[in-house]
Amino acid sequence: MIALLEAQGIKVRQPVVLDHSREYSTPDWKSDGMHAFCPRDVLLAVGRTIIETPMSLRSRQYESLAYRPILREYMDSGARWISAPRPELKESGYNRRDRSLLAVLEEEPVFDAANCLRIGSDILFLVSDSGNLSGAKWLQTTLGERYRIHPCENIYKSTHIDTTIMALRPGLLLANPARVSEKTIPDVLSKWDVILAPEPVDTGFLGYPFSSPWISMNVLSISPDLVIVEQSQTELIHILEKRGITCAPLPWRQGRSLGGGFHCATLDVRRTGNLESYRL
Repeated sequence: MIALLEAQGIKVRQPVVLDHSREYSTPDWKSDGMHAFCPRDVLLAVGRTIIETPMSLRSRQYESLAYRPILREYMDSGARWISAPRPELKESGYNRRDRSLLAVLEEEPVFDAANCLRIGSDILFLVSDSGNLSGAKWLQTTLGERYRIHPCENIYKSTHIDTTIMALRPGLLLANPARVSEKTIPDVLSKWDVILAPEPVDTGFLGYPFSSPWISMNVLSISPDLVIVEQSQTELIHILEKRGITCAPLPWRQGRSLGGGFHCATLDVRRTGNLESYRL
């Protein structure tokens, strides 16, 4: 994947290697770490601002340290680097009794960066087990009136938005038919053309599956007419190509094992173009 990105003229940066097995603690709990495979879960890039988000899992509270050297360089070159208030993540902030309800309560702002999907000056915010309304409110007050945060409720309970809704190019949306219907598509996208993702090809997993087979639709849009797609998803590739989108198929057998596809495992911090509204 790095070779493909660099061939497109994209500069690729990688995090430093940390020992995520080390235990850390707060006055209320102890945990070891997870990994640093998915920068899009941890960091939210909006314009010239990069935000370390208040993540929902205790095991991911120091994951952003793997990216600190890069963040310092971005700050020195003019980026606005901020960190959300670190959540306490006390036991009282979680719902562990009723799995039909969301796992994070409204005790404090909590969200993963991957709860958010940037679409120009609009940002979809999935309210789920990994992000609450308090987090959406904090993000809106932090970014100000230039951006509009759209809390999306009752769409997908589990975690992140990028196996549910993916913007392919202005006016064209890839949606998960198991989670999204005409009634639940966010209003800001109501006039977009919707492609329903086909049934995924399950690439399997080792140990515990941190993602569902719908990691298949976690494509990475390089440009309005080029996306990276997992090579086993031949039906999805065919559908996208019929819509004039060139697909670059690559192997990605670790997606379910590590909980991330091409979109999760990358974070575009700098793209050409101007801030626009893509409401149709």
